[in-house]
Amino acid sequence: MNRALVLFAHPLAESFSAAVHRTAVETLQRNGWQVDDCDLYGEGFDPVLSPDERRHYHDEAVNTVPVAGHVERLRAAEALVLVFPVWNFGYPAILKGYLDRVFLPGVSFGMTDGRVGGCLHNIRRLAAVTHYGTTRLRAAVLGDPPRRSVTRHLRAVVHPRAKTRYLALYDMNRADDVRRRAFLGRVTRQMESF
Repeated sequence: MNRALVLFAHPLAESFSAAVHRTAVETLQRNGWQVDDCDLYGEGFDPVLSPDERRHYHDEAVNTVPVAGHVERLRAAEALVLVFPVWNFGYPAILKGYLDRVFLPGVSFGMTDGRVGGCLHNIRRLAAVTHYGTTRLRAAVLGDPPRRSVTRHLRAVVHPRAKTRYLALYDMNRADDVRRRAFLGRVTRQMESF
């Protein structure tokens, strides 16, 4: 059975993000995935990189100790799915903090002779499912940092041939029920073929 780690980053159970999250998880499970559902808010994940963690950031013998459980979950996954809203043209702070604290040297990347290379070759499928308050055009004009982060930065640390999907609902501030339902349908279809 394939194992997917789903990282969910929204504090409200009644939010559209929560509906997207449920849709992704339930679809993956229906299609035979074993899902490790990591609700960062629900689990009380601390996104703050402590001074001691930063001090030992490059020491691979000890850098994972504060987040050992999360590192283990990440290393056990064959797929990584991020479900989050775009806030201020970026990740919610809790998700950014997860990346800062868990995607460590020796975990997500390594250095050999001064060259950086990805280490998460166990991740063969990568997806982000998100929504923006603004239009796609405005996001593009501003560089669309979340899309670039997923499709470039995260893509660079997983398996070199990992299938990558970025599903986004733009202009959420003006999306009606029809558009929101259509997006949930798109999430279902994409997770069915994931």
